[in-house]
Amino acid sequence: MACMKLGSKADVFHLDGHTWLCSTGLSSDVCIEVGETSFHLHKFPLLSRSRLLEKLIREFSGNEKCVLQLQTIPGGAKTFLRIAKFCYDVKLELTATNVVSLRCASEYLEMNEDYGEGNLIKQAESFLNEVFGSWVGTFKALETCEDALPLAEELHIVSRCIDCLATKACAEPVLMSPVSTVLWNGIHSTSKPHTPTEDWWYEDVAFLKLPLFKRFMLAVATKGMKPERISEVVMFYTKRHIPLNGRQSSFQNGNNRTHGSTLHVTSDADQRTLLEEIVRLLPNQKGVTPTKFLLRLLRTSMILQASPSCRENLERKIGAQFDQAVLEDLLITNMGYSMETLYDTDCVQRIIDHFVLMDQDQNDSTLNPLVHEGQLVRDSHSFTPMTMVANLVDSYLAEVAPDVNLKLPKFLSLAAVIPEYARALDDGIYRAIDIYLKAHPWLTDSEREQLCRIMNCQKLSLEASTHAAQNERLPLRVIVQVLFFEQLRLRTSVAGWLFVSDNLENSQNHSGNLVPRNECMIPISSGGDQNVTVNDMSGRVSELEKECLNMKQEIEKLVKTKGSWDNFYNRFALKLKVKPFDLKSVKMPCNGLEVKTPRKAVSNGKQIPDTCKLDDRIPDL
Repeated sequence: MACMKLGSKADVFHLDGHTWLCSTGLSSDVCIEVGETSFHLHKFPLLSRSRLLEKLIREFSGNEKCVLQLQTIPGGAKTFLRIAKFCYDVKLELTATNVVSLRCASEYLEMNEDYGEGNLIKQAESFLNEVFGSWVGTFKALETCEDALPLAEELHIVSRCIDCLATKACAEPVLMSPVSTVLWNGIHSTSKPHTPTEDWWYEDVAFLKLPLFKRFMLAVATKGMKPERISEVVMFYTKRHIPLNGRQSSFQNGNNRTHGSTLHVTSDADQRTLLEEIVRLLPNQKGVTPTKFLLRLLRTSMILQASPSCRENLERKIGAQFDQAVLEDLLITNMGYSMETLYDTDCVQRIIDHFVLMDQDQNDSTLNPLVHEGQLVRDSHSFTPMTMVANLVDSYLAEVAPDVNLKLPKFLSLAAVIPEYARALDDGIYRAIDIYLKAHPWLTDSEREQLCRIMNCQKLSLEASTHAAQNERLPLRVIVQVLFFEQLRLRTSVAGWLFVSDNLENSQNHSGNLVPRNECMIPISSGGDQNVTVNDMSGRVSELEKECLNMKQEIEKLVKTKGSWDNFYNRFALKLKVKPFDLKSVKMPCNGLEVKTPRKAVSNGKQIPDTCKLDDRIPDL
């Protein structure tokens, strides 16, 4: 590290207890007290270099020894000793760690060029400009500014240090990478090459105290540093000063770093203030700060009881990029006054509200082609932020549903935040509803029906429909509706098979293929790939039509007679011969696939209708 050597004489100062004596052969005629330390010196070397000391010495009257008080000198007794050596022309070194205090103390004592050429103000200022050329030197100088306030601010030393550091931080890493060269016998040798990285200065900045760190971050932002890097620095600083996993009195300097400042144990109030300032420093741009980190900050802000504006700011930032969140980070323990529920569902709902509002604004401004008349285009290759959030919310509802203290209105409110078009399949919300019904068996019939209205039975997969048809916790009308849509889906599938068969036969006849109809092979997937003849398929279709008819008649009879659940279950549940639906294995895909009934599909010369007849419908929930 660079230094400047001043003076030419040998050291003549020695310490006796708390008293510094000058052994020049002459008795001292002035005593200067700085704190608890006394300096027995001589008048002439002092008044010849300092306007202030000259004024104080001349103002002192009396024949006794002159005694002066300099209790407010920057740097204290240690700095005044160096100034005394400078006045006596004793050898002295200026370094990055003492130049700031010497510059401020020389200004305090008015040691300008009027009191000797090359006085201390000029010497210190010259060396300070040299220090600013180095990151390490500038950083050490900045750390010592706190001991020289307020003069360090008045002389713009603090702002100059910060500006130099910000300029170096914004420069290319290769420009700031130190490369040491050694000159030996006229040959230059370069030390082992060091690969520079963009975060080479993060560790140093993390040791700054909050006021200086704030000013540094504002300076790099002004100089055009990218928001992503600003966010990285703030995150690095936060993790060093604030425990994000709970209330723990924070940090001491656990490594061997020898910077001037160390990290002391701080109170909750100090950590709360620090957290609120850090939130203000985070960039507002969407996506530059990881959602996981923001959620950890939010949880910590609740523990430390940060201001409402701080928490609202965090919730808004999280809501803007909520599609990047994961379920485990949303399970925020309730720390409110009521403590009714295990998890803070109110906080999550506010975050979701922010996301939905921003998503709507973006769709309105960009005319998103994926959203048209409230319906999501079924593109199996597209995952929109809204569909991702819908899946996340359904998973969150399933996690909080077992809480017996979670009220039905709150559950419904959370589920209803997501627009209906965002769910391609309703398997996820059905799973959450079933868990809630199991944990709240005391719900009335009307409340269970109200709960099931947030689910669209027509958007359940085959596995989910099978499970729902056998679910005793669901209202009877919901089960009937599930069976109705399964019957409709079955008719659509049958019509699709016949349509394929008819088209294949026509194409073969037109091409001159004389293969008989009963030998026509149609690939049909049913649990595996196999070939079925038209005659076999016709027999299967006839069986399916009979079963559909029987199911329809039984459903109509059940609705009219309002039979018991056991009778209904015995008649229908055992007829569904597909594998059970495992609620725990529900995966929420982005998009579903709807199969429409082809037109002009025929069976044995009879046209199958495109849609169900009016008498096939059942009342909606």
